[in-house]
Amino acid sequence: MRQKYRFRSSLLVRISLFLALITIVSNCRQDDEDERVPRIATDITINLNLPQYNILLNPGGYLEIPGGSRGIIIYRINNDEFAAFDRHCPYNVPDRCRVSVDEDSGLLAVDNECCGSQFEIITGNVVEGPAQFPLLRFNTQFNSNTNMLRITS
Repeated sequence: MRQKYRFRSSLLVRISLFLALITIVSNCRQDDEDERVPRIATDITINLNLPQYNILLNPGGYLEIPGGSRGIIIYRINNDEFAAFDRHCPYNVPDRCRVSVDEDSGLLAVDNECCGSQFEIITGNVVEGPAQFPLLRFNTQFNSNTNMLRITS
């Protein structure tokens, strides 16, 4: 009779631990989802021949434009390649803080509104600060024949 009781007790402990683990994992997933910058459907085409986009004609040029969740940073990496990121800081997403390009370096996006996190402008990766996730990146397609840049989510 003792063995039967011990088996039931052991089974109940295992089931309880399993249910607790499932609860913890599902709560972690929910927290991660809440902490991610919302992906806003984006499809923007920019004609680099227009005067307002002249800054993007040369590598190292950057521009902040409306779009995405809190705006978009566009950076020209080289003659054929661009990077585009949502300006919504990925740290404490519900605060809706916005990153801006550091004018001194031109190579960092910095959250000067809330947490001070810094991100590489080419990769979006965290360089410094409490942010754990990179900036949300958009897809870019550049047609050098027409000088048109397309940014999509």
